[in-house]
Amino acid sequence: MLVDTGSEGLRILSSVINLTLPQVNDASGNQLAECITFADNSFVWGPVASADVQMAGEKASSVPIQVIGAPGFPAAPSACNASGSNNDTVAKLGANGILGIGPFQQDCGSACSGSVSQVPKMYFSCPGAVCSVASAPLMSQLQNPVWLFPQDNNGVLISLPQVGPTGAPTVAGSLIFGIGTQSNNALGSAQVYTTDDVGDFTTTYNGTRYPKSFIDSGSNGLFFLDAAALASTGIVDCTGGNAGYYCPPSTVSLTATNTGANGVSAPVTFSIANAATLFNTGNNSAFNDLGGENAGGGFDWGLTFFFGRNVFTGIEGQPSPGGQGPYWAY
Repeated sequence: MLVDTGSEGLRILSSVINLTLPQVNDASGNQLAECITFADNSFVWGPVASADVQMAGEKASSVPIQVIGAPGFPAAPSACNASGSNNDTVAKLGANGILGIGPFQQDCGSACSGSVSQVPKMYFSCPGAVCSVASAPLMSQLQNPVWLFPQDNNGVLISLPQVGPTGAPTVAGSLIFGIGTQSNNALGSAQVYTTDDVGDFTTTYNGTRYPKSFIDSGSNGLFFLDAAALASTGIVDCTGGNAGYYCPPSTVSLTATNTGANGVSAPVTFSIANAATLFNTGNNSAFNDLGGENAGGGFDWGLTFFFGRNVFTGIEGQPSPGGQGPYWAY
């Protein structure tokens, strides 16, 4: 499973489960479905079902989850798949599913529970073979399963060791539930950076503020700005099959400053190496210096940021030693 602090909810491919799960309906009693689009315009589509989610002795009951690529289910409507490909297989998705354990209780919240004319094209009502955009009540939406645990439900800690400049084939770390609830999940000296209502804080680079920045274990690198804005550093775009990543002639060291909505601020020093060289280094796939472009203009502090750090995600509305979420802490 891909562990993703940049989203909320469990999404699992139908091909890897052998279960018949109860369907989750909208207010009219019709099957509810969901469409999630990724940065590369690919998407996942499938019905919302109810399941018990148990991990490491923690159990959340009757949780709405998404079943990707459910057989016999209506095809994704044009409002979902106007462009991009459907990640409905393990090969396309790159995982059996996505475990979204970001800083919110639901994956959309109040934005998806209002009038149908105002909600995003995310939840759909499927009374038959044709699905249309729908409003979804909060508790019918995909849930971050952690906040539904009876204990250790205020956030998560991801702890990963550092890797060398050329990366490593695999890395063994820990996903620990709760913040300040057990002896192994204390905040310690970590600083808390609260977020806005969509999970963003501000990263400042070279004197420019980028308020749409976030921490996202589901991204395999650090994605920020574009090569034109970084030309003075020697960073250039990769070509060919590595397009979208950065390929500087030699490794570049950079510094940016993260600032939370609470005013807490501190610099982060990071490196960007040549992605083509990294990808050709043995069987390595875990890198702490992999980077690329972010068309949104902010900083996506992806998996590279987690190596050598304890990174906490505080869930909205849940009290913890770091205050009430949503927040990041490291």
